Amino acid sequence: MADIIIKNAYILTMDPDAGDIENGVVVIENSTIKEIGTSTECSADKIIDAKGSVLMPGLVNTHCHAGMTIFRGYADDMQLQDWLENHIWPAEAKLTDEDIYAGTRLACLEMIRSGTIAFADMYIHENRVAQAVDEAGIRAALSYGMIDFGDKEKADKELEVGTAFVKEFNGKGDGRITTMYGPHAPNTCSRDFLIRVKEQAVKDNVKLHIHVLETEAELNYMKENFGMCSIHFLKGIDFWGTDVLAAHCVWLSDGDIKILAEYGVNISHNPISNMKLASGICPVSKLIDAGANVCLGTDGCASNNNLDMFEEMRTAALLQKVSTMDPTVLPARKVLEMATINGAKALGINSGMLKEGYNADMIIVDMNRAHLTPVYDVASHLVYAASGKDVSATIVNGKVLMEDGKVLSMDEQEVIDIAVKSSKDLISKINN
Repeated sequence: MADIIIKNAYILTMDPDAGDIENGVVVIENSTIKEIGTSTECSADKIIDAKGSVLMPGLVNTHCHAGMTIFRGYADDMQLQDWLENHIWPAEAKLTDEDIYAGTRLACLEMIRSGTIAFADMYIHENRVAQAVDEAGIRAALSYGMIDFGDKEKADKELEVGTAFVKEFNGKGDGRITTMYGPHAPNTCSRDFLIRVKEQAVKDNVKLHIHVLETEAELNYMKENFGMCSIHFLKGIDFWGTDVLAAHCVWLSDGDIKILAEYGVNISHNPISNMKLASGICPVSKLIDAGANVCLGTDGCASNNNLDMFEEMRTAALLQKVSTMDPTVLPARKVLEMATINGAKALGINSGMLKEGYNADMIIVDMNRAHLTPVYDVASHLVYAASGKDVSATIVNGKVLMEDGKVLSMDEQEVIDIAVKSSKDLISKINN
């Protein structure tokens, strides 16, 4: 007896060997996909009829600061340095464990509602992030964000906290939670600290998550202080590898692109955040042409305002087309790969495709909507016409977290009410 059978779906497998399946069936058993095809002899405790809908792999958000939902709309329309140094960092200093827990629960709720099944997080009070993820039922690759600013004592403390978190939470939540090391950026972490963090990550056999060349200011700082950009600087300390997830990567030369591709670095493209902060445009099409693994992320809600990965897909595609003046660049299927297969690869999870033996991490998108009618090309609709609001069901690790638009793994109103209270309390502390 299987756990769940989903029938009558248009299945977007994202499996290059299988292609799409019209009027298909997926059988879920013990948190994995047992069968996929046009029919099954299996029976199950639960049957979901997905007629008129698309069944597809859940989306993977590869760069997020989940607790920052608490800052949604707090300090908009500012220069990045002003935004960070004069608003976000001082506000973050007032955050408590409970604020981060409330903000992360809100983020998990938003992601479940909009079809994200896994995310990579880098933030503070990360133990409460892990708690929220565990309770929500979603997947996450979590890292404590570390900054030392060249202070040896601070570096020692940051690495101690980061290492303790990695060891305590890796594999928690029935394996849904993995941990990473999160050195913030080459311009906020010293050379010696970055070397130590890389060595520790290799020793603990976990990945690294870092911001790289998000701004021209970072590029100029690195050149002025080290005589080279961040890409070459990190290459010089043997930091790069397939175990690295590099967020943003906006200010890249052709030589930088070659290095990232050569070392198999995973690049998280965050188009909306980069546009909102006027950071620039990541050369995604060049990176893909060079063979790099490029995936998608939303960044935090303070610099994006929502966690809708459908919106991120659409924006990524349109931004590359207009920036290259080539409408054929980054077609819909390629963007879907970035949000599913490539993201899963970056986080090292057996998801991103609907295939026998893979994790049962999938979403159902209701196509019976005015803005999704008529349907000529499913992939095109998902990227250019759909939104997170069209997701009717979210399944992670074989568990139904949302069905028929109702979230089952969380009390939605309670999550919202607590987040509102937390935000009001935080603003009161900031203003005092």
